[in-house]
Amino acid sequence: MHTSVTDSSSEPWDTTIIGGGVAGLSAALMLGRARRRVLVIDAGQPRNRFAAHMHAVLGHEGIDPAELLRTGRSDASAFGVEFADASVTRVEDVSGQQGSGQLSVTTEDGTSHSTRSLILTTGITDRLPDIAGLSEHWGTNVLHCPYCHGWEVRDRRLGVLATSPMALHQVQLLRQWSDDVVFFAGLSGPLDEQTRTRLGARGIRIVDQAVIEVLGNGDTLRGVRLEDGSIVEIDAIFTGGTPEPHDRMLELLNLDRVDGPMGNLIAVNAVGLTSNPSVWAAGNVVSPAANVPVAMGAGSFAGAAVNAALVARDFDTAVEQAARERAVAHPRF
Repeated sequence: MHTSVTDSSSEPWDTTIIGGGVAGLSAALMLGRARRRVLVIDAGQPRNRFAAHMHAVLGHEGIDPAELLRTGRSDASAFGVEFADASVTRVEDVSGQQGSGQLSVTTEDGTSHSTRSLILTTGITDRLPDIAGLSEHWGTNVLHCPYCHGWEVRDRRLGVLATSPMALHQVQLLRQWSDDVVFFAGLSGPLDEQTRTRLGARGIRIVDQAVIEVLGNGDTLRGVRLEDGSIVEIDAIFTGGTPEPHDRMLELLNLDRVDGPMGNLIAVNAVGLTSNPSVWAAGNVVSPAANVPVAMGAGSFAGAAVNAALVARDFDTAVEQAARERAVAHPRF
């Protein structure tokens, strides 16, 4: 794979960022502007690569998400950020004392990079239910976010394929964009009468049978086939996949994790710091529900936090060095 890394210095990078999506590029831009030596390692698989247009992003409404990433790379490169197109397989803390600032990052070709700090911004994979035709329409007319895609399918026949309790929130939201909404509840289990009454009061139809096939050609959706063979005609489906965070390369660090409605994720604080004081994480890899603006903000915060931590570490090192020099110049007998 092509790499743009040109710095052959044996000195460690100030920061290595794994993942070149909007969170990673935002962190890289912040750190590049702080005059840090930054390496971004990117596998080229952003979560929103299935969509041709990006919505609800101020100043970038409707653009191809790939264009935003190209612009982001150019912005970061202007401040000296380096890029390597590769996948990371392993990260190790080789400092001897965890968090003292020596990590080793290894890519699939065996190349190792030494770094003083690390930001993980690798995102997630949305694991969709195993229903024929569903994944083929993902990102076109099988969608996940009403705020991201609701306007484009307004006033059309919309379906919500329930995969978790969050689907009840999703279907109620979608009633804002269309008065023709059907809730496919077959994968979520029986609905209680209170929920049925609530959805019915707003004209939302409930289908209890399981969906076994999504029907359509190219960018056009015709409907879904139910387990009894009947077809429900709809124009778009909203659903939620099971988030699978891309964080296995950090297993050797034994980072703290947390269970939540989106699954088991690396635990971070408000600025993305993990339980290892040299490792941060931001974006969908720790916040699967974050949209593009939220991920960008989280990446910027993490980048600033990393720089602040390195500043403090540099001052600590300078103080220790000065103390050693004074001890040599004025030994005590």
